[in-house]
Amino acid sequence: MKHNAAVMGQFLRRRRSQLVRADFGLPAGRTTCGLRREEVAYLAGVSVTWYTWLEQGRDITASRQVIDSLAGALRLSHNEHVYLLALAGYGTPRPTEDPSSGTLPAHIRRLLDAFADYPVLVIAPDWTVLGWNAAYEAVYPNVATVPAADRNFLWLLCTDLYLREAMPDWELTVAYNVASFRAEVGTRLDEPPFADLISRLLIASDAFRTAWESFGVENLPSRERYFRHPVVGDLYMEQHILAPTDDPNLRLVTFIPVAGRDTVARLQRLVDEPRQDPYESVLLSALLTEREHMHDSHDDQSDDQPDQC
Repeated sequence: MKHNAAVMGQFLRRRRSQLVRADFGLPAGRTTCGLRREEVAYLAGVSVTWYTWLEQGRDITASRQVIDSLAGALRLSHNEHVYLLALAGYGTPRPTEDPSSGTLPAHIRRLLDAFADYPVLVIAPDWTVLGWNAAYEAVYPNVATVPAADRNFLWLLCTDLYLREAMPDWELTVAYNVASFRAEVGTRLDEPPFADLISRLLIASDAFRTAWESFGVENLPSRERYFRHPVVGDLYMEQHILAPTDDPNLRLVTFIPVAGRDTVARLQRLVDEPRQDPYESVLLSALLTEREHMHDSHDDQSDDQPDQC
């Protein structure tokens, strides 16, 4: 419980700092962002001391009524409210299975293949990629060649240069997925598979660090996605997350072509034609961009140097 208490304290502080004082009819603070602790305590109907202890991460028990009141005072979304309840011990019990173990069930494998030309992958509770179909591999070949230790949906999204270049809304996509990961993991953040992944990403990805420290909590919405593929061009697809009723711990991430575009034909071309490796052009472009950046930086530094006699 101590770990959850510390996370709850961080979450409460972050959400309090993000509130807009004008929305509560309060004057702007001179030195504070958001509401003060005593203001949140007043709105929630709890003592300032009690609320301060919660923000400090003390291992104390708060009733569900108090948690509900705090959620209202902080104007939490439904998903944020559920997350706060879980941290306080009012969520569903922790699963006992290894979040990254297990093989892909045969009927799920058949379902993947039945999607045929539509890209689909399956992820475990810790977002380890357990399987994918030919269409997904055609769009993103690295999923088949990356080391097994790195074959994690969130890790690849945050660290693979190819994916970053392919997504015009990459930073928004990272934020969406990090918020969804936090919502799904809930109180299991201290378990090794989750804690290890988060520790690695905090070091490897600035975008992940920014999203993680914002404490976003959100179920990943179905939405239209746009990918810039270096071989066949633009792909427009709707992304949907499905969960099998007989194995709800699995998530099927599906991409359905948007009607009225050439995406179906372009996906078919990727699947039918001999495999082309799109990474060379992407990496070459990135290296040239980096070289130009370094050259410009060198010129700027040279201009700043005093004349030598």
